[in-house]
Amino acid sequence: MIAIIKYNGGNVHSVQNALNRLNAESIITDDFELIQKADKVIFPGVGEASSTMNLLKEKGLDKLIPNLKQPVLGICLGMQLMCKNNEEGDTEGLGIFDINVKKFPPKDIVPHMGWNTISEIKSPLFSGIEKKNDLYFVHSYYCELSEYTTSVCDYILPFSASLQKDNFFATQFHPEKSGKIGAELLNNFLKL
Repeated sequence: MIAIIKYNGGNVHSVQNALNRLNAESIITDDFELIQKADKVIFPGVGEASSTMNLLKEKGLDKLIPNLKQPVLGICLGMQLMCKNNEEGDTEGLGIFDINVKKFPPKDIVPHMGWNTISEIKSPLFSGIEKKNDLYFVHSYYCELSEYTTSVCDYILPFSASLQKDNFFATQFHPEKSGKIGAELLNNFLKL
């Protein structure tokens, strides 16, 4: 069973539909016991960092998520909130990844929206996926490059397209909206 964390700030149904296409059983929940017992956990996100973090705190999910032991996948804002700090609203994140999230400089159109190529891939999430594939992004803030970076995208500047630390995986792009490649990545996550 895959638990998709419910916190009124995510693209939970889009993620669940993608899992349904992979014949993976999932539940959208904020129940601590169900989340802790799940084989895998997905922490999706669409929205604004500070208000979303407040919702996590209200439900106590800010304490639960960093202590999960099974594979956890953060998506988009979920990835950003797994970091230390976010410039959006000067928001303190969950601190799983000891890096900052910054706003793109206004040297091109922001938000970065649409299909873009990733490179420098190094993660089991990309097993069997060829390098230089396009994935779907929608974001105005980016995660710095760091020791946790498992793929890189270049828009205005190079940034972390994905991260990994221990059992925590994260993608800035939306695998649930990234067609066949995104489905392969989700399937790799299910096999961890």
